[in-house]
Amino acid sequence: MYLRIILGAGLMLAFTAPAFAHVNPAEHGSFVAGLSHPLLGLDHILAMVTVGLWAAMVGGRALWAVPAAFVAMMAVGFVLALSGGALPFVEPVILTSVVVLGLLVALAVRLPVAMCAMLVAGFALFHGNAHGAELGNAGALVYGAGFVVATTALHALGVGLGIALSKAFAHTALGDRLSRVLGAGTAVAGVVLLLG
Repeated sequence: MYLRIILGAGLMLAFTAPAFAHVNPAEHGSFVAGLSHPLLGLDHILAMVTVGLWAAMVGGRALWAVPAAFVAMMAVGFVLALSGGALPFVEPVILTSVVVLGLLVALAVRLPVAMCAMLVAGFALFHGNAHGAELGNAGALVYGAGFVVATTALHALGVGLGIALSKAFAHTALGDRLSRVLGAGTAVAGVVLLLG
């Protein structure tokens, strides 16, 4: 059954065109727009959920510290963009984050929590900068609050998924293997998005 789910998800990812979550800035500016923005792009969804999945894999303080580092630095990137600070290569770095985060999970890389937090924070700066660059100044505070809430929810989904897989298969290595397969699928999807 799990194999069918994984294969089905893989096929969906393989035939999905890049989902351009970065839409017309004139349509932004509300809490709901900020809340929906990370949910409209496959790149954002994959990166955010995988941050949570990796945090669950590392465990301990990483469960909250890694997602918190991402959200905090994403907010910094957002404010930087609003103040006119544009980062180079934002979209390629965002797509690269999907590949790298997927590989970290696929390879079950367990680094010290501070290193995990710094790594995701670096990517988060670009994710936040993309959000801010598209917005302009209209409704920045409420829009920013919306995408922070959505991002946090996607991280929580990833953490919950990682914990659920670990507990469901506590007496076998299957939970870890399934997490690693999800990471590999994320990395492959990131490569498809990069090449797309």
